[in-house]
Amino acid sequence: MAKTSCELCAQLGGEVVYRNDQYRVVLVDDAHYPGFCRVIWNGHAQEMTDLPAADRTVLMDAVWQVEDAVREIMHPDKINVASLGNMVPHVHWHVIPRFTSDAHFPNPIWGEVRRTPDSADLSRRRALLPRLRAAIVERLDQSAQSVF
Repeated sequence: MAKTSCELCAQLGGEVVYRNDQYRVVLVDDAHYPGFCRVIWNGHAQEMTDLPAADRTVLMDAVWQVEDAVREIMHPDKINVASLGNMVPHVHWHVIPRFTSDAHFPNPIWGEVRRTPDSADLSRRRALLPRLRAAIVERLDQSAQSVF
């Protein structure tokens, strides 16, 4: 993480769940969205096309592995996968479990709030985070082993 003017080069971007030489997966600390993950390329790159094709494939495989783990453990109504980077121009992907009862649904989580989420629902989702962490690690470890 060399480029200190870049937030994701200078900071981890959340609680690191998995890390290898190429990327890291973090849980985002967002009270309304337990299970919100980011898959962040470790080296500074602004756009996906700044990465060689092989690296793009590695990164996207990680995104799909994280999405699969989030779906299995969190049982969302929908998954949002997004790469925006307007505020932080560093290659990273958001993997966000969405529920029809969440604060913004059907809007993007950065959009207008539609409702106050039920605190019991949020507590149940937060209780799933240890299982989600384990599922992400398991999938990414298996994916790494299948490469060799």
